Formats: sequence, C-alpha cells, structure tokens
Amino acid sequence: GISRSLYEEVAFDAEKVLSRDWATHPTLTHLDAPAQIDVVLVNGDPNPNRPDLPHYGAGEASMKPVIAAVANAIFDATGVRLRRVPFRKERVLAALNAAKA
Repeated sequence: GISRSLYEEVAFDAEKVLSRDWATHPTLTHLDAPAQIDVVLVNGDPNPNRPDLPHYGAGEASMKPVIAAVANAIFDATGVRLRRVPFRKERVLAALNAAKA
C-alpha cells in the first residue's frame, strides 16, 4: 500500500504500456520503507455465515486502507484532498497551488 500510494503508476501511450521495468515503474525500496511494520494476523473465517465466499488473503486486501490513510495524512497536513495515486510531490504541489488560486 505504501508503494502504491507514493510511487507506483503504470504509464501508457496510444499503443502500449510504457512502464515495463524498474526504472519506468518505480516501487518502494528498503531505503524508503519504515524501519518496522507491526503485523497483526487474525485467525478465523472472515465470512462465517457465508460458506460460499472464499477466505481472504493477507496481502492485497491490505493495500486500500493504507492508500486511504496516506491520502488522509496528506489532507490533514495540507488541507488539500488528492484523489489520484501515486501521491507524488508534483501532485501535492499542484494541488496546493490550485487551492491557492
């Protein structure tokens, strides 16, 4: 979620995907990651009354709340709401400038 919030974006032109390698599709590195991340695993079926629904995984489902938390932190710090990821510096500055206008 942190990587998607701050770095990851797939670029396209009229014919193809342009983000094809680590240089054109940057992701979070160890240097950018928090020193510690606390993980809580919850045992049990998330849908005990719905046996027709599958169990959830532990990875992808956690991305959206992280993105929302980063967006809310930016809003709390700046007063501007960003609605498109990644929340790069240029987008934050553009939103701040637009809010001033």
